[in-house]
Amino acid sequence: MTAHLPILPILLPMIGGAASLFVEHRRFGTRVQRIVAWVFMLATLAAAIALFRTAAGGDVQFYLLGDWPARLGIVLMADRLSALMVLTTALLGAACLLHACSGWDRRAPHFHALFQLQLAGLAGAFLTGDIFNLFVFFEVMLIASYGLMLSGGRGVRMSAGLHYVAFNIAASTLFLISLGLIYGLLGSLNMAELSARIAAAAPESRPLVQAALGLLLVVFCAKAALLPMYLWLPEAYTRAPAAVAALFAIMTKVGVYASLRVGSLWFGPEAGAFAGFGQTWIVPAAVAGLGLAALGVLAAARMRVLVAYLVIASASTLFIAFGLGTPAATAAGLYYMVHSSFVAAALFMVADLVRRGRGDASSDIRELVAPPAMRRTAGVMYLLAAISVAGLPPLSGFIGKAAILAATPTGDVRWAWPAILASSFMVVVGLTRAGSRIFWRTGTPGATQAAAAHTRPRLRLTESAAVALLLALGVAMSLLAAPLLGYTQAAAEQLRASPAYLEAVRDTLPARRRP
Repeated sequence: MTAHLPILPILLPMIGGAASLFVEHRRFGTRVQRIVAWVFMLATLAAAIALFRTAAGGDVQFYLLGDWPARLGIVLMADRLSALMVLTTALLGAACLLHACSGWDRRAPHFHALFQLQLAGLAGAFLTGDIFNLFVFFEVMLIASYGLMLSGGRGVRMSAGLHYVAFNIAASTLFLISLGLIYGLLGSLNMAELSARIAAAAPESRPLVQAALGLLLVVFCAKAALLPMYLWLPEAYTRAPAAVAALFAIMTKVGVYASLRVGSLWFGPEAGAFAGFGQTWIVPAAVAGLGLAALGVLAAARMRVLVAYLVIASASTLFIAFGLGTPAATAAGLYYMVHSSFVAAALFMVADLVRRGRGDASSDIRELVAPPAMRRTAGVMYLLAAISVAGLPPLSGFIGKAAILAATPTGDVRWAWPAILASSFMVVVGLTRAGSRIFWRTGTPGATQAAAAHTRPRLRLTESAAVALLLALGVAMSLLAAPLLGYTQAAAEQLRASPAYLEAVRDTLPARRRP
């Protein structure tokens, strides 16, 4: 069974999605649908934990689909980094499913099937060793997200959803064009094989290879909402249902992950003329994007928009950390990547708790006031999440940002430290302003006060439990910071050892040829 671990986080949710379609008929009821969803969710989580424990030993597992050699067929690959991201996805997925089971899943046709398929797409994107199948899993993930975004939607949510769909279809088209160019120029789509072929590219073909690879990096940066390709994210994440927006928090990380993966394999020191390709424009764009996102947090008039800009800020911070180019900075960035996924998802859920508790559709921070019945619980949740996402001690956000600053090379301190520290200060101001207006203000203006007077809000147990789970994961990351940073340090070192990875791929033979 250990040999099949790399495919289980993909296969189990795919089967779960198919099973969810079978029980959607009204004679089964919502309870049966939820039972099926949780059976496969827990099975996926168990497989992710097992994969994480196996990868922690340092071995890279390869799974040859169809038993073709890795250079010719489709290969899945599980190392420390991919196992960490799969486990993060499974934990986040469990919290989002718990939140959705409070009642929103009844209002969205095919919710559980689409949710399981999105988990499969996310896991596949993290585990694939083939660049074309990265495109395939991107599309599985995105098609499921289209359904989750638009299900039951109307008005502004439908408009925002259609913009989200249009942008991602355009990006996917560029992705497919770049893959065609890469295959035509280099003759392979296996990531490991491409590493060797890119380094050995003939001088006369390098301009075209650079164009194809640059187009691919543009697609990844668009998926990660890097400046200037971030405009699709704030409105889409703001209008999505809370459980869906919380799961979307890790979707931008897929773009960051893809950039890190191909950068370590294709643009490392062994890449010759392609060493460090793309960093001359990605890092400045990340610095500018971080500043813009911090200004967005300050200017946000709605709480969900504020959280959406925090997602953009986290992606920009990750590009800065990985752009520093040292194993220590990469390790700190990986720790911060997991932290930011959990805390952003928690804030989306807290924002929905407060908005729904008001009993009206207003989400303007100037008018939004948490009802007294939920002020204490939701306020504590918001406080913990805000402290963590702003990078204040002693929670995981502070540890992640402090580790990034500590790992910054001396020559990069002059720009990296001001960017991270100044943006953190602006985020603190923005979160403090929003929190004080929502949880400390006692009155509500005008007609909104009359609406609130007739509201009898209550916190649903599953919603509170979902937020508590995500916040508990953040606290656990703080308490276990030393072993987690040790793991991410080992993952960063493994990323830099690309020659060993390439050798491992070449040594992996089909079963029919193994001694």
